[in-house]
Amino acid sequence: MDKNKSLFNTLTQVAIPVLTVGTQIAIALKYPQWGLVINLISQPFWLYSSWKAYKKAGQIGLLVTTIMVTIVISLGIINYFFH
Repeated sequence: MDKNKSLFNTLTQVAIPVLTVGTQIAIALKYPQWGLVINLISQPFWLYSSWKAYKKAGQIGLLVTTIMVTIVISLGIINYFFH
């Protein structure tokens, strides 16, 4: 495994819980629009991780769910910031 890939894997393993918990904190503090923004920032890491899980262990459900959640979050962003 090359160094850049290892660094990205480490970044992903830190970003997923930090950004996901950050999302929940923003929502709990009654800032749902910023919760959506933080969650959208976390989605590339979720997509990467779920893709790896699909390729290594056939976890298609995780990948499909992550794609669907990304779409829903994107629609929420459009709803809050562009309507």
